[in-house]
Amino acid sequence: MNIPNILMETSYGYSSCRIQDSLMQQRAVLCFGAITAEQADSLILQMLYLSAQSDQEITMYIHSPGGEVNSGFAIYDTMKLLGCPIRTVCVGNASSMAALLFAAGDTRCILPHSHVMIHDPLVQQVSGSTMKIKDCADSLLRIRSAMADILSGRTGRTVEEILEKTEQETTFSAQEAVEFGLADQVLASLAGLPKPEAGT
Repeated sequence: MNIPNILMETSYGYSSCRIQDSLMQQRAVLCFGAITAEQADSLILQMLYLSAQSDQEITMYIHSPGGEVNSGFAIYDTMKLLGCPIRTVCVGNASSMAALLFAAGDTRCILPHSHVMIHDPLVQQVSGSTMKIKDCADSLLRIRSAMADILSGRTGRTVEEILEKTEQETTFSAQEAVEFGLADQVLASLAGLPKPEAGT
């Protein structure tokens, strides 16, 4: 992900910093692009740092096609571990594991033309002995069940309703995501988000 730098004026003149660093000062973190181990490490460290600084709400902006299941669950577990609430904001696309992270927010906001997609876990290619293939299938079923349980708890839908949607790979518009329980509200603009108090 290419994150540009911005210029900031200080008492020593102008200095350059990443937009991501500036957003951190507003207690905002980015989940942009594919979810990888590297991104999970970065997000987890940022959230732990912000949680240690204050119990004020953290905002996580999400625009992601999903990615690695283990990395996604690591981010999810950290979100649930923190002592401060997390507001998730879908600013384009929250698919697959990113949809789980979006739904996990204490408050879930979605922009009008954004969408959320949920599906069963996928495997690209499996080869080897019969038992190896069986182990892979069993692992996928455990992941499927865990994801369905989480989404059921966050949406108020039954596990069966969730599995019916994930089996077919279902995409929700912003309003449909609210109606299904994946999101709490559609935001007309980011101006509707609360801002941290000065000095926090």
